[in-house]
Amino acid sequence: MKIARQSFLQSISKGLLYFLISFSFIHTATAAETNKHTTVLIESPIVELNSNSFNAKKRSGFTIAGQSEDTGRGLTIIHFNSSKKFEHRTFDTHSNIEASEKMVEVLEKMLSSNSKFAILAHDSAAKSLIQQSGKLAELGFLKLSTLKSRQAYIMHNFKGQIFESVDDITATAKLNIPENISDNEIYFPRIRYEFEPNNNRYIAHAGGEVNGIKSTNTKDALDQNYKKGFRLFELDIIETSDGKLVAAHDWKMWARFTDYSGALPPSHAEFMKHKIYGDYTTLDLKGINAWFAAHPDATLVTDKVNDPIAFANQFVDKDRLVMELFSQMAIEEASRNGIQPMISQTPLMKLKGNKINYLQVNNVKYVALSRRIIANETKLMLQLKEAGIKVYVYNVNFDPGKDEKYVQENEIGLVYGMYADKWVFDSEEKKLSK
Repeated sequence: MKIARQSFLQSISKGLLYFLISFSFIHTATAAETNKHTTVLIESPIVELNSNSFNAKKRSGFTIAGQSEDTGRGLTIIHFNSSKKFEHRTFDTHSNIEASEKMVEVLEKMLSSNSKFAILAHDSAAKSLIQQSGKLAELGFLKLSTLKSRQAYIMHNFKGQIFESVDDITATAKLNIPENISDNEIYFPRIRYEFEPNNNRYIAHAGGEVNGIKSTNTKDALDQNYKKGFRLFELDIIETSDGKLVAAHDWKMWARFTDYSGALPPSHAEFMKHKIYGDYTTLDLKGINAWFAAHPDATLVTDKVNDPIAFANQFVDKDRLVMELFSQMAIEEASRNGIQPMISQTPLMKLKGNKINYLQVNNVKYVALSRRIIANETKLMLQLKEAGIKVYVYNVNFDPGKDEKYVQENEIGLVYGMYADKWVFDSEEKKLSK
């Protein structure tokens, strides 16, 4: 099966566009950015560091002059070029040995250059860092060298010495950034990739946003987003109490969307009685098949369901079906039966040995994974790209500022595409792309 059928593979524009992929960010925080309505002179810019361990069950991040960034699992280094300009990168020191080695190399260079920087941990940051404990202690990071799994950690050297703080739950600091910083060194350079835009790079997440509402999995969402340009549509497929397949993200969300107060899951008949927010038409398998039969250039990408044969046998057109699957058994079963599998992040990362070889042997042409991990998996992303395996990232719009436009301008090209809530990929947007 080829996902990119001729009818919806037409390029949105001809020629190659060059987009900038960045897993680090050079940012200038100005008073005008801090407050869009009034201009305030910032005499002493402040950085707030918030490190939360796994047990805190909260996101970690930092704020500089009012501009906030969430951070991913591991250790994030923030390097200050000046009091108002910085770059940062997150290293997955929990599960990636290479990332831990690279981070220590960067720290050594920063110290030798007298650079000003801060560090914070998120979630679990120590598992792969253990091998670097001796070097870290030698560099003066005494608490980091003995950091335990699932501990919070912050560090800075604003006063010329290394300051560290560790806590089992949360570590925070609110600091004045030194005003005399002048450092032109770039430790986290941007990397340039190129790609040709076309509409099979974008999957309408849960059918796509409908009138500003996300995750509805409704016919109205399919209708609106088809008109906007989407041709790949993800639907979450779950079962009613009587075993019927329907489209809904999960039963708690569906009950909230419909004000339903009965037992969950509902029966098929009960499910069909209710509209999302009283306006939007829900979909059972009959409705899904009818919609895709009426839109022969559209492809369904499933989520949640992990029984490829049972679902494919009920879907209107197996050649326009891609199934995100969550176990090696399901992936291999799909491959043997001519169903196009999309391997999810968890089984992909659990694969032992040569991941690319496994995917090629099992005719896996698509991968779904979180955009939060790609910064620490650049090598794997490049290997997948070289092998012609298309990676689609989710968790778009989950972190502040990391929306469709951000992913389009900073991450597409290394990864192939994204799960998008809304269509922002018209010709005007592309002209603005970097």
